[in-house]
Amino acid sequence: MKSIIVVGAQWGDEGKGKIVDIYSEFADTIVRPTGGNNAGHTLVVKGEKFVFHLIPSGILHAGKKCVVSNGVVVDPKVLLMEIGRLKERGYLKDDGQLKVGLLANIIFPYHISLDKAREEKLGNRKIGTTARGIGPCYEDKIARVGIRACDLVRPKALEEALRANLDMKNFLLEKYYGAEGVPFQATYDEYLAYGERLKPYLIDTSLFINEEIQRGAKILFEGAQGTLLDIDHGTYPFVTSSNTTAGGACTGSGVSPTKIRGVIGVSKAYATRVGGGPFPTELLDEEGQAIRDRGNEYGSTTGRPRRCGWFDAPVVRYAHRLNGLAGVALTKLDVLSGLARLKVCVAYEIDGVRREEVPLSLAEFEAARPVYEQVEGWKEDVSSAREFGDLPKAAQRYVRMLEEVTGVEISVVSVGADRNQTIIRKNPFRA
Repeated sequence: MKSIIVVGAQWGDEGKGKIVDIYSEFADTIVRPTGGNNAGHTLVVKGEKFVFHLIPSGILHAGKKCVVSNGVVVDPKVLLMEIGRLKERGYLKDDGQLKVGLLANIIFPYHISLDKAREEKLGNRKIGTTARGIGPCYEDKIARVGIRACDLVRPKALEEALRANLDMKNFLLEKYYGAEGVPFQATYDEYLAYGERLKPYLIDTSLFINEEIQRGAKILFEGAQGTLLDIDHGTYPFVTSSNTTAGGACTGSGVSPTKIRGVIGVSKAYATRVGGGPFPTELLDEEGQAIRDRGNEYGSTTGRPRRCGWFDAPVVRYAHRLNGLAGVALTKLDVLSGLARLKVCVAYEIDGVRREEVPLSLAEFEAARPVYEQVEGWKEDVSSAREFGDLPKAAQRYVRMLEEVTGVEISVVSVGADRNQTIIRKNPFRA
């Protein structure tokens, strides 16, 4: 039984797309269990750049089966756009490669309108969402008024649910937010057409994945966002609307945790986050801007500049505790080349008291001051390293230090954006 979950070990944008792409070579089926098109996975294959928002990046590997499961909130317009772009570039020649959950909740125009209107009304207190309608769609799911993929191919069910939802959503948009309402007929016709186009991909994905496991297939679960954005365990309210931890992969895909072999966390060699919320190691100086520029730290979904800071060990230890990490894939080590010295946050100081763990209250996290250990940097370009021993001694010491302060083995080191710019120290599918 070889089912592996890949999760973000920080605040998202850790480079999961590349790690999933690498592991996909050894897997048979790749599953996206949670989140929506607020997540963007970027990878470079032979110099060619790909950005995925819904479809697992494993789709670039011939013969792999890819699943968008029930826990994902799906914008059908975005999904169909991704399908079209893949086909234009010579991928997804067999529609049987892609499966979409019949029970996945669907994002409608009113979700996007509400997302934008709410952020505008919050002003300085805004969360910093991607305004893709993710949160409002998950709200409808929990309120049990969501419209699911299976409803898009049932005209009567879609009509009844859409009319009921628009009565309430348009009242909110027009009367409370002063925004434009969403028309029924045009929306109904548009989404009925989406249903027809998506029909070949819609299946019972939980049944499919479990049958794959039963026949001995290797399954790779592709997490979205990061552990510190988990709705239950993240820096609330500056979080996403789903469970981004390993447990969320089980509920979102309909697979028992007893069928999971291990969890791999993905972490940058430094730290970034997008949007509001606490970020103890944030660099607001030229050094932070240099890391941003060298690492091209601009969102693949929104283009927003990411906040950059030093590596935060308590955050990765927290991710280890929540997810039970078997290893960490460390990305963007190359970005740190040329810095004379590096800092690693090993603890926090809050109200004069040293704290080893991530504080749970927002007020305490915002008050946290990093306790740093400083280490020697390296000048050499590491992008051509393919074995751990190829790295400069200072870079090797830095990686080993991160293992020591997080308590997790670093099983992969990424030294560039391309697929082949990777040092694989341990492969979870062969362990």
